Amino acid sequence: MIQELPRILAAEVRSRRTSLGLTQRDLADMAGVSERFVRFVEQGKPSIQLDSLLAVLNTLGLELQVATKTSQARRAEAGPGAREVAVP
Repeated sequence: MIQELPRILAAEVRSRRTSLGLTQRDLADMAGVSERFVRFVEQGKPSIQLDSLLAVLNTLGLELQVATKTSQARRAEAGPGAREVAVP
């Protein structure tokens, strides 16, 4: 499941960015990261800086959540729009 994290983040970031009508350059400028970094995130590159990723997510109004694998209640609380990725 951990191998899927970059792909899931890529899809979420790209979807949110385009729904907000932002270019990769716009997002990079707003988040204080390079356009290359945004491109890497959207390509699902597995090696990215966490602080830069968090800046991009924050700019898009998204957050990264970590939950236990067995937490059914937390999945229900997160709601239908949330995605959960297990981190070993």
